Order: sequence, then C-alpha cells, then structure tokens
Amino acid sequence: MVDEQERLLPIANVGRIMKQILPPSAKVSKEAKQTLQECATEFISFVTGEASDKCRKENRKTVNGDDICWALGALGFDNYADAVVRYLHKYREVERDKATQNKATCISSQDKDEESSEDKSNQPPHQQAEAPSTRV
Repeated sequence: MVDEQERLLPIANVGRIMKQILPPSAKVSKEAKQTLQECATEFISFVTGEASDKCRKENRKTVNGDDICWALGALGFDNYADAVVRYLHKYREVERDKATQNKATCISSQDKDEESSEDKSNQPPHQQAEAPSTRV
C-alpha cells in the first residue's frame, strides 16, 4: 500500500483544492478525497504518458508544457488544452519579464560598482583608503 500512496497526489493538497470551490460550510468526506485523488493522479499519468510517447518518437528526453498541451488536444480534451495553452503563454511572459528585470537590475548594480571604482581610482592615493582605522 505504501507504493500506491507514493504514486498518488498528496491527499491534503487534493482536499485543499476541493474545498476552494465549495462553500465554506461544506464538508468533504475522506472517501470523496481519496476518489478524486486517484482520478486526478490517473488523469495526470494519462496525459503525461501521451506527451512522453510523442517525445520518444521525436527522440527527445524532456517533456515540456507544449507537449502537455498537445497531448490534451490529442486525447480530446480541447477545452483543457486551450486553457492550458493560455496559462502557459502567460507563465512564459511573466518569466520573461522577471528575467528582463533581473538582467536590468544586475546591469544597474554593475554600473554602480564601476562608477564607485572609477571614483576611487580618480582620488589621490592617500584618499583611496577604505575607511580610517580607529585606535582604541
């Protein structure tokens, strides 16, 4: 039974997702959580298997988001595929923006470091010392 539990999605996560859509006063039975846990795990395995087969035929080792979207469509889950494609595009856009922002931040801090170094090198040698030492 341990092996079976390891392959399933964590039941706490499944329960949390289920409760998000229900009214606050609603209760979810353990049996309902377990049933959905098994269904969701099977669905993920089914779609991933289809995407993996595609990758294998194309001599690729890595399944990516586009492969998952393709598999959803190939398996007849067109509505899900459309939604996941939109999500994937938004996700990539956000990641691209983050990368651009991080790059700009790094360049900006490098420029400041270079300016600081230039300022120190333009000073006479006796003024280039970091900080005066204090004697105790």
